Amino acid sequence: MADTTHTSSPTSGAAGRLFTMLWRDKFATISVIFLIFVAVLAILGPATIGELATKVALRQRNMPPGSFDAGWLYLLGADNLGRPIVARLAVGAQNTLGVALAATCLALVVGGIFGLIAGYAGGWLGNLIMRAADIVMSFPSLLLALVVLFLLGQGLANLVLVLAITRVPIYLRTTRAEVLEIRERMFVNAAKAMGAPSLLIVWRHIVPIVAPTLITIAAVDFATVILAESALSFLGLGIQPPAFTWGAMVADGRNYLSTAWWLALWPGLAIMLTTLSLNLLSSWVRIVNDPQQQWRLYVRRGQVK
Repeated sequence: MADTTHTSSPTSGAAGRLFTMLWRDKFATISVIFLIFVAVLAILGPATIGELATKVALRQRNMPPGSFDAGWLYLLGADNLGRPIVARLAVGAQNTLGVALAATCLALVVGGIFGLIAGYAGGWLGNLIMRAADIVMSFPSLLLALVVLFLLGQGLANLVLVLAITRVPIYLRTTRAEVLEIRERMFVNAAKAMGAPSLLIVWRHIVPIVAPTLITIAAVDFATVILAESALSFLGLGIQPPAFTWGAMVADGRNYLSTAWWLALWPGLAIMLTTLSLNLLSSWVRIVNDPQQQWRLYVRRGQVK
């Protein structure tokens, strides 16, 4: 008779353990749920209700929250041109998260490549790359962004480029520090002794070790980029009308704080909750990846491991 007993695979066991650790950290669980909601809103919202975000309806001008006379989309109120806040939050989420994601990925790739070169090659080239990174880090990130945008002009591509430039040194220095340690390990020396080219050694033996660290940093840095983009949009240097982001919505609503406070409240709250959720989730990831700290996820139930 055939044995119908099924044994769980190591992958499913690891996934189950990860889910258990996530569930025991209620703040991380709520953060994941909220971030999934924001991601779905950013992906599906503009395609379904995005046209209402720019459609003027003066009869609903500055409609307060909780009004259902014009439909459920006016649950959070309307702006000074009668456009529903819900629809504008959805479109703003796509623009805000899209710019932040593009800038973070660009900074990760550029910083990672130059960090690999500086760490593995070393010498005058490595010193030159590090001095360039030090110059970028010597300027306050917001001031550097203002200067670059003033020189290059406003636009989506320039905004992504500016945000990426201010974050590149973080990935560059982290990558270089890890490569300096990895290149002295025995398996790298063995590959060199067997005549493997440097590019192959870096790609096959060093990048897979460095990549998880950079991805973790990118998850943490994503929140910082969102705040930076919101600050630039608030100052009028972000995406230009008719496109808009959450930061631009806050800027548009600041002139109506005394009469229509909801214009600035909801996008500001969206920025705060998104960055807070990302920070809480990154804190959970740090604990999960540290065997000496994992006991924090079990202490409430008395299961210290």
